[in-house]
Amino acid sequence: MEEKIKQLANIIKEGNNIVFFGGAGVSTESGIPDFRSVDGLYGEEYDYPPEYIISHTFYKRNPKEFYRFYFDKMIFPNAPANAAHIYLADLEKRGKLRAVVTQNIDGLHQKAGSKNVYELHGSVLRNYCEKCAKFYSLDDILTKTPYPVCDKCNGIIKPDVVLYEEGLPVDVLENSIKAIAKADVLIVGGTSLKVYPAAGLINYFNGDKLVIINKTPSPADYQADLVINGPIGEVFKTVSQIEKGEL
Repeated sequence: MEEKIKQLANIIKEGNNIVFFGGAGVSTESGIPDFRSVDGLYGEEYDYPPEYIISHTFYKRNPKEFYRFYFDKMIFPNAPANAAHIYLADLEKRGKLRAVVTQNIDGLHQKAGSKNVYELHGSVLRNYCEKCAKFYSLDDILTKTPYPVCDKCNGIIKPDVVLYEEGLPVDVLENSIKAIAKADVLIVGGTSLKVYPAAGLINYFNGDKLVIINKTPSPADYQADLVINGPIGEVFKTVSQIEKGEL
């Protein structure tokens, strides 16, 4: 592991156009559970399967139950940015990281200071009235029960997140593809690479080095120049220490 992290530090040192593509595993070290791990949301039991509750169909049919689950299991307003988020933000400030492409909806990359973030699945921080399109922040809707309703037109407020049965935002997807296609280094972290179409984005990478950092093996490991199995926050924290000469 130590030798592999040193290889990663060297790849980052030599890279000039790095793109990071991450999933739920990037935020688990901030206390946010993922969906598909043994301890994730799919391992819990509800009256309905979680994947059905966060579908477009269920949201339309039963907004009250949707929001009960959503507020209880998907909103973490006090979660801190962790070492992975902070390192990536610093890498962007240094001009080496050009973009973060994320499947997460928690906004922690921005909280850490990242600017160029492509949110494939939207963000819990943005909410809109479906009737009049009035914008609401997360704080605006947290106190609205049993589900948020627009104070202007009485329409239902929907979080700007991609539910099951909904397509990814075209502009975000296109910008993500462009960023990955131009990168000389693609670092993939905290994702199983099993959920499409997001998982297919790595196929647009034509650069020099593909790095995959994940606790468990992924279907794309065979394509990678470097695979590190471990918590991504700890990995980036060690890389930072190497860069600073502390290790």
